[in-house]
Amino acid sequence: MKKLNLLFIGLLSMSTIYAQDISDAVRFSQSEIQGTARFRALSGAFGALGGDMSAVSANPASSAVFSRSHASFSGSNVDLENNANYFNSSTNTNTSDFNINQGGAAFVFANRNNNSPWKKFTLGIAYERTNNYDDVWNAVGTNTNNQSIDLYFLNYADGVRLGDISLLDGEFIEDAYADIGNVFGFAHQQAFLGYQSFILEPDADDDENTTYFSNLVDGTFDQDYLYTSTGYNGKISFNLAAQYEDNLYLGINLNSHFIDFQKSTSLMEDNANGGSINFIDFDNALSTTGNGFSFQIGGIMKLSPEFRAGLTYDSPTWYSIDEEASQLIETNQSDSDMDFIGSIVNVYPRYKLQTPAKITGSLAYVFGQQGLISFDYSKKDYGKTKFTPENDYSNLNNAISEILTDAATYRFGAEYKHEQFSFRGGYRFEESPYADGITVGDLTGFSLGLGYNFGNTKLDITYDKWERTDSTPLYNVGLIDTASIDRSNSNITLSLGFNI
Repeated sequence: MKKLNLLFIGLLSMSTIYAQDISDAVRFSQSEIQGTARFRALSGAFGALGGDMSAVSANPASSAVFSRSHASFSGSNVDLENNANYFNSSTNTNTSDFNINQGGAAFVFANRNNNSPWKKFTLGIAYERTNNYDDVWNAVGTNTNNQSIDLYFLNYADGVRLGDISLLDGEFIEDAYADIGNVFGFAHQQAFLGYQSFILEPDADDDENTTYFSNLVDGTFDQDYLYTSTGYNGKISFNLAAQYEDNLYLGINLNSHFIDFQKSTSLMEDNANGGSINFIDFDNALSTTGNGFSFQIGGIMKLSPEFRAGLTYDSPTWYSIDEEASQLIETNQSDSDMDFIGSIVNVYPRYKLQTPAKITGSLAYVFGQQGLISFDYSKKDYGKTKFTPENDYSNLNNAISEILTDAATYRFGAEYKHEQFSFRGGYRFEESPYADGITVGDLTGFSLGLGYNFGNTKLDITYDKWERTDSTPLYNVGLIDTASIDRSNSNITLSLGFNI
């Protein structure tokens, strides 16, 4: 029989009471290029340009560049293709959906006092879908490393009293699962699932026993792991900006953020190694909602009629997050009453998350009415992401500071105008937030766009695409074999903008 094998990612350890991990920190700290078709066509390199509603969300000084009040709305069709390689077996998945990802307006108020250096003021409100969480990937293969899901339960059971995960006389299994979660927390619940499904056996039939072995025999394991997620992260910005003299634009955004994220994972494992357990089905579901606050301050300066520079500071986002989870396990030896555990919803205590700040420097060169080129450089230290209360998450926060790192983003954009038409293109490169550069890989993307100016109304369309490769462990403890996932995300965005 298999004894406890302490294979786990120690620095990825989760709290024994809560179920958050580093992937949550990364997920809610990152943002995607969304917004208007013109903004996406230049790969988001708008920090020194302004004059676009999505640019307002990037640099709050951008609204002061408008000469007239302006509004825009955008919709985007997203196509995501994932190719997961797991033990030399590849599985391809594809998802597609349409969403309204941007909308907003900026109102320009000219200063009638000709003696004042302040030329105009703007008030604006803008909505951006900052991240799309719709995702599906499937890792299917034969694990030849002698790694089974039993290691997940063994790791959580190590050091747990048998009496704390055993049924009382006459106790229903679903009641015991719920009570263990309320009293001891997440880790004990995982040990309970492993023990009650007969994956684990105690070394001694004694309530004080704290060591366990597996009923699975060494060998190979056929594994089918399915990850599915939906939801989004959004931001509403309340903008105030002003133009000082002829060359300086200043602005501030007060941002309200909201999270709606659902995730489910399912592992089906079979083996013919001769042990008493030859089939395991382990399902998990998570629902996350939250809201947060951040602010941005920014400026744009015309260094010459053609040359512009921009600077933006994005504060941390301070989130308050609620999570609910459910689990279900089945083996060829488990009692049918285990199914009732699937109806139990674990409601975790509310926690807070502080994402890292970001600073962006921007340059642009404008060729009169003919076109422009632009460049943005951003820096964000993901290692400064923090969960609170600190006492509950000290181990996780220490792990974050060691595993995550600062990451730079480079964005380039260009636009050429001919009569009513505008031809656009862009390129971007985002460094991995992980120090190993592998768990989440670097991102490269490009964009192409076309616009037509009807006068007071503009219609824009853009195609953009990004690619990256992730090396994702199936679980953070125990079964830590990774699936290499080649991700490709393609978008078609249509925007309508008009002067008010």
